[in-house]
Amino acid sequence: MNAGDVIPEGRLWRIADPQRIGPGAPSFALRRFSVCLGEIPKRAQLRSRKMSQKSERRAIHVDQSELLCKKGCGYYGNPAWHGFCSKCWREEYQKARQKQIQEDRELAERLQREEEAAYASSQGAQGGQSSLTFSKFEEKKSNEKTRKVTTVKKFFTGSSKNLPKKDIKEAKAPSPSINRQISVETDRASKEFIEFLKTYQKAGHDVYKQCKIFLEAMHLKKEYNIEEQSEFTQDFYQNTADKLQMNWKLSPDKVETAMDQIEKFLMTRLYKNVFCPEFTDDEKKDLAIQKRIRALHWVTLQMLCVPVNEVIPEVSDLVVKAITDIIEMDSKRIPRDKLTCITQCSKNIFNAIKITKDEPASADDFLPTLIYIVLKANPPRLQSNIQYITRFCNPSRLMTGEDGYYFTNLCCAIAFIEKLDAHSLNLSEEEFSRYMSGQASPKKQDSDSWQEDACPGVKQMHRNMDLLSQLSERQERIANGARQLEKDLIDWTDEVSRGVQDIVQKYPLHIQNPSQALAAIDSENIEDDRLPPPLQPQVYAG
Repeated sequence: MNAGDVIPEGRLWRIADPQRIGPGAPSFALRRFSVCLGEIPKRAQLRSRKMSQKSERRAIHVDQSELLCKKGCGYYGNPAWHGFCSKCWREEYQKARQKQIQEDRELAERLQREEEAAYASSQGAQGGQSSLTFSKFEEKKSNEKTRKVTTVKKFFTGSSKNLPKKDIKEAKAPSPSINRQISVETDRASKEFIEFLKTYQKAGHDVYKQCKIFLEAMHLKKEYNIEEQSEFTQDFYQNTADKLQMNWKLSPDKVETAMDQIEKFLMTRLYKNVFCPEFTDDEKKDLAIQKRIRALHWVTLQMLCVPVNEVIPEVSDLVVKAITDIIEMDSKRIPRDKLTCITQCSKNIFNAIKITKDEPASADDFLPTLIYIVLKANPPRLQSNIQYITRFCNPSRLMTGEDGYYFTNLCCAIAFIEKLDAHSLNLSEEEFSRYMSGQASPKKQDSDSWQEDACPGVKQMHRNMDLLSQLSERQERIANGARQLEKDLIDWTDEVSRGVQDIVQKYPLHIQNPSQALAAIDSENIEDDRLPPPLQPQVYAG
């Protein structure tokens, strides 16, 4: 736009600030302002002056390449997998595990050789031990070595292909935990799964058989750590999908549908055992993020540069729906259903942004809005749900598609909340500390500046919040005055006590003993005995 071009009245322009563009600066560092040729209303002038006085805020930005697997495979990564996708993370995990097993085996062999050498030298110095004793020693050491290697392998083994044959045979025996009385939801899921597999004929029968074996094997692995159970489940998903596609020649769509049903059938039964297990720190993380979000209740839309106008009734309803969806995630038992709640929440966010801006929402608008929704919702057991999805969801859903995209953004939002500081919100350290400690709260929007078509409920809510803020400030002033009065009274009492003590020290009071004993008041009257007696009443008979 040149200097001589005509600017349409009331049109909003976005012009990049050249000072903000540089290494490390956001790619969309823009400054918004409106220019009108006609007469600008008084309220709009006041709003424009307020906007011009504010320093430009640095919006939250995550480049789309940062959401992808850092190995460059093209799938979505995940912070729980250190930036890798499910496939690449399993490969890296297998490499690290094999390396650890090899190192432990080499260490065991080296220690074995050192012990044998030390024993041989001691036997040579003593000059004689029977060959039978040495053979027993060799047998004992061999058993010790085998036991160490087997223990190390058992600790790191989690896939079904490394499962011992003995365990597979024992898995066919009925387990008390599997045969226990199942819930209504589990019974319904089992019936739906059986009805679904009937359409797959022989393939369905094979899938059902493999699922039963998997459940029994998971029962045997209930003493293992949760990561090994997750690895075992992911291996089962991958092997089952490959078998359906390779052996039974099913189309990718049918394989995906079958995997969704398999996940529903399995996780409905395993939910109580694998969701937030007692031997993990998931509950501790839940409490930490819940406390963190509760401490950030004062964060406003403006601080996060959220392009959502809650005074619009339709937008306000969408925000409430998004908050409800993210909270409802905890009530679901299947990872796919939890992902559906995240996806529905994200779609409501996009619709709210679209209505506010009257144009399609961008990814740069979505992430700060998602952070705001999470802060306002404070979902229960947030970290446990994220970990549960990461560990036991069908990996194809997390690596591709809209479910994977929205889930990755949610993980980024949680990571941002955990590391949120004054610089992230364009605040000073003093302001951030006062807000976090509750000594102050951000100034709310003036009730008189609302538009005429604003939602009455939202306006009343903000008026009530302003009144509560004023009452809180008044109460704080009264409390400070009472504390100051108490301090003044204590200081005054101390000052009076010091003054009296100084006077007593300066003018001491001496009490002298009397020279003679005190006498009665009439002791000097010697003629008191000759005084007439007092008059006494006389009785006359008349």
